[in-house]
Amino acid sequence: FICHQIAVLYQFWIHTEYIRKLPKWISYIFVTPSHHRVHHGKNAHYLDKNYGSTFIIWDRMFGTFQPEDEQAIYGILDQPKHYNPVKLVFHVWGDIFRKMGKTKNPIKAVKLLFQPPDALYEDKKVE
Repeated sequence: FICHQIAVLYQFWIHTEYIRKLPKWISYIFVTPSHHRVHHGKNAHYLDKNYGSTFIIWDRMFGTFQPEDEQAIYGILDQPKHYNPVKLVFHVWGDIFRKMGKTKNPIKAVKLLFQPPDALYEDKKVE
């Protein structure tokens, strides 16, 4: 219970705009608000970056680390126009399967399952 409460408080803390940058030794190991803003950004070079929830060292090791070098534009590439909670959770899967159905090449259709989000929403990329 105590560990869970610490994790919840940590997740609350990294969702702030008030803290811009922390000392390098902290941000080398731990996820900071700056790292997490990148995670939520839909800027083209922020897509699929900074997955860590506590330790950013894993992203550094696996090549998914991106430092914050510009203000993040928050959101997803295809922003839903509704508030239905079920549709909000599953709308991306619907988009993937619709695009797979429209693709003539079956190999390209299967690749859509494993490609980054900008392959699915090529016309909605933010530069």
